Amino acid sequence: MRKPNALAAGFYLLTNLVTGIFWFTLTVVLTVVGFATSILWVGLPILWASMYVVRGGATVERAWVRAALGTDIPQPYRPKAEGTLWQRWKAQFADPATWRDFGYLLLLLPIGVLEFSAVLAMWSVAAAFIAVPFWIGEAPFAVVVGEFWTIDSFVSALPVSLIGLALIPFAALGTRWLGSLHGSFARGMLGPTRADALAIEAERLSSSRARGVEAAEAERRRIERDLHDGAQQRLVAVAMGLGRAKSKMDTDPAAAAELIAEAHADAKLAIKELRDLARGIYPSVLGDRGLDAALSALAARVPIEVDLQVNVEPRPPTAVESAAYFTVGEALTNVTKHSNGTKATVRVNRVDTGVLVEITDNGQGGAELKPGGGLAGLADRAATIDGVVVVVSPAGGPTVVRAELPCAW
Repeated sequence: MRKPNALAAGFYLLTNLVTGIFWFTLTVVLTVVGFATSILWVGLPILWASMYVVRGGATVERAWVRAALGTDIPQPYRPKAEGTLWQRWKAQFADPATWRDFGYLLLLLPIGVLEFSAVLAMWSVAAAFIAVPFWIGEAPFAVVVGEFWTIDSFVSALPVSLIGLALIPFAALGTRWLGSLHGSFARGMLGPTRADALAIEAERLSSSRARGVEAAEAERRRIERDLHDGAQQRLVAVAMGLGRAKSKMDTDPAAAAELIAEAHADAKLAIKELRDLARGIYPSVLGDRGLDAALSALAARVPIEVDLQVNVEPRPPTAVESAAYFTVGEALTNVTKHSNGTKATVRVNRVDTGVLVEITDNGQGGAELKPGGGLAGLADRAATIDGVVVVVSPAGGPTVVRAELPCAW
């Protein structure tokens, strides 16, 4: 929460009296009339309307407080309930956030009176002192301060005006302090409670854990598929070729030599596929020499120009290094295969909260975090370490892939 601007805070605190009167009158009238007539069933639609007025008023206040006082207040409401219209209405009516909104709109009037009075008093005192030289000469009296200072003219009242000017910073500080105080009050009433925040955080962590498990399962299936369809088939072909060569060794040495050559070629292809598969799991250069060397080797293999800058000393944890490496790898693969880009810029830097990875290319844009896609897989991988992947890719480019990977330094 940032400190509010004195001018914006002063405007908010002065107009808060008017908005307090409006919301107090509207919510009290609707709620009282709704409860009073609910026995006749006429009041139920009125109570339904009052609930939406309360929530709407609270939403307006959140936006107003954010704009004027710099206090961001998240929505505190429970997810919309399923079921009939009556069940959904009951769930919203029983939501504690709705009643905190109602309490805030009721308290806005008395608090607005106090804030209006305080701001008006602070600035009025400063303005009154500043204005003394302009009216004291026409006043039918003189102000005597001690034995040597009589205030009865413009010149003799100038020190009073200077005192008024000196009070302006204090009035501004007082206004900002009142604005911060009101922002804290609004956040406590209109925002989620600590229990709600913990529940949201627990849900987010549970979702991240589930995405991580799914990403690990998908990676395991990919490795099994690559082994079964690639290296395993190559090795079977090698075994069969060597078997055929063995049977022809005595009767047809030339054919046996040809079969051995084919088996040798298949063996080299199998080794290459196993090496690529191992690199896809966790490249050895990453473990041995760190991100700088691993990303340099990765950039050297892609057929486009890559401007690489890595600054992550001391080395981050293994999980963070792995997530950063595969984020860059997937992003560069997308550039070469889909974006028609010719140049990419890769920046991997240490920040206070962890490692920040940014990949920018000059391609045609249009990349998305589609479910099942490579970028979505990166987001799932990052989620396992509580990281976030953001893709900004307007049509026509450029595309920016940004990964924030938290870790303790």
